[in-house]
Amino acid sequence: MRETNFLTENNARHIWHPMAHPAEMLANPPRIVKSASGVDITDIHGKTVLDGVGGLWNVNLGYSCEPIKKAIRDQLDELPYYSAFRGTTNPPLIELSYELAAWFKEDGLSRAFFTSGGSDSVETCLRLARQYHKVNGQPERTKFVALKKGYHGTHFGGASVNGNANFRRNYEPLMPGVFHLAAPYPYRNPFGTEDPAEIAAAIARQFEDEIAFQGADTIAAFIMEPVLGAGGIMVPHETFMPLMRAICDKHGILLIADEVITAFGRTGAWSGSRLWGVKPDLMSTAKAITNGYYPFGAVMIADKIADAFESNKNATGSIGHGYTYSGHPVGAAAALATLKEMKRLDVAANAGARGEELLAGLQALRKRHELIGDVRGKGLMCALELVTDRVTKAAAPKDAVQRLQDAAYEAGVMVRTSGSNIIISPPLVITATDVNRIVAALDAGLTAAAGGK
Repeated sequence: MRETNFLTENNARHIWHPMAHPAEMLANPPRIVKSASGVDITDIHGKTVLDGVGGLWNVNLGYSCEPIKKAIRDQLDELPYYSAFRGTTNPPLIELSYELAAWFKEDGLSRAFFTSGGSDSVETCLRLARQYHKVNGQPERTKFVALKKGYHGTHFGGASVNGNANFRRNYEPLMPGVFHLAAPYPYRNPFGTEDPAEIAAAIARQFEDEIAFQGADTIAAFIMEPVLGAGGIMVPHETFMPLMRAICDKHGILLIADEVITAFGRTGAWSGSRLWGVKPDLMSTAKAITNGYYPFGAVMIADKIADAFESNKNATGSIGHGYTYSGHPVGAAAALATLKEMKRLDVAANAGARGEELLAGLQALRKRHELIGDVRGKGLMCALELVTDRVTKAAAPKDAVQRLQDAAYEAGVMVRTSGSNIIISPPLVITATDVNRIVAALDAGLTAAAGGK
């Protein structure tokens, strides 16, 4: 590896970083993470901190999972790549499809289509949803309904169903025929209530109204995250997803669960859909499926979708979609090892237990720091929303949010910022001691953000 001076001098000079302004990165170069072990990361200057971001929601097993590394090494020696397009496949992919069908059996999902990551998986869901209706003789079902504040990746389809202007405006016009409902967001919503159950019912009514206006026979699918992630960790009422499922069923609309973040245990359940007792028609997954060690994803498909395609006898049912790295043998081997380790360690149960401790710690911080307007979370996906005034709910300025992130890092924990939200999504193998480390670092960060030392 090049020496520290070279890396520092060239940091951000020849890279445009995702989700960042190139000029800002040049003016304030990003931290250079050099190594990682367990749940900790170490920067180029030798400072080690707990990774409260979990890579990017995906390193659920931490950075020292030797079975996954070994699976990758062994598969590279055996078969480093071969296409899974029509006519060829590979052994780990066949085994993985079997294991995923068993893993998601409780969610009613029995087939898999493999991708290179989350945005690919969402795009696949949108395309298969439209194609399903064509296979069923309803080609006019092309529209999508989504939630404001929802995040569904960066492809044009995913950006179109995204519910945040930050990921849309600079790329418009996007895909036509997409309509957005209010987010299940008790802290800020248009319904004049902070009661989660009332908000759930209000959005369900809004959905029915939109269906009546658009025409049910023009809508392909409704897409949602079981817990909204990048939009600020919005946990809907337990009735919300079942209500939306029932409305979809009533009108012949597919339900797409975007579980790129929530699949594989982060909420305290093995899937976000299972958390709410809902069986989706399509589920996008990625991120934790290989613990972040290899770019990989899978779309899980319900029996009714599978039956429609597999019984089709003409070109309408042919899948004219795929990626060069769909079903990559190294990714499949990594995923198999990851599933085994997640099950062995029961990371979903740990996420639930540690998540309760973390949420309690964040609530205690709210009592001490006026800067915190709202605390919310489920499992190991939690957020603080920062405000300058709890009555007006005026969002905290960018410099205050940055001070918090910097001070928390100095205090030993990396956290993520999104607008005025501080997002915490650590590996699912953290301990109670690690939770205390996170809360203590946030305490220091909040003090710094408010102007104290």
